[in-house]
Amino acid sequence: MTTLTDRPGTALLVIDVQNGVMAASHDTEAVVGRIEGLVSRAREAHVPVVWVQHSSEELPVGSPQWEYVLQLQRADGEALVAKQHGDSFEATDLEQVLAEAGAGRLVVAGAQTDACIRSTIHGAFTRGYDVVLVGDAHTTEDLTAYGAPAPADVISHTNLYWGFQTAPGRTAAVVPAADVEFAG
Repeated sequence: MTTLTDRPGTALLVIDVQNGVMAASHDTEAVVGRIEGLVSRAREAHVPVVWVQHSSEELPVGSPQWEYVLQLQRADGEALVAKQHGDSFEATDLEQVLAEAGAGRLVVAGAQTDACIRSTIHGAFTRGYDVVLVGDAHTTEDLTAYGAPAPADVISHTNLYWGFQTAPGRTAAVVPAADVEFAG
């Protein structure tokens, strides 16, 4: 149903599941395990897995904190998108990668819920993509000291509002990892 009519395919976006991001994230082990399962299922279904990797002062390129967590390894031929902004589309080649893959539907997992996940799902939706947020496969760190809600509440709220997102010709959904269907 995407507005990108020449792109009937699906892609799995794995966003910023890096050591420095996940070190203080909520329910890290379970979230990484679910993402690992999603990656495996996407590969079995011949659905492209697109890895997004953030760099910043806290995540310098090549540093241990910049590296993806050990449990998640990019396979040969899978796209890697380097980014420096919250929205994975901003100043990156993500749009080109997805166009070449014929993907108009995105399944999104990773971190951080209230930053790069939020920015990317909104950025994708406004660009015409159907966006499935994997409700139990995204996480964030505890920022309550700065006035933010607890991580579980941030995740819950994001899942709540994304399930009601609407726009002409596009769909938004929140689905648990176990129920994600990859239509290749």
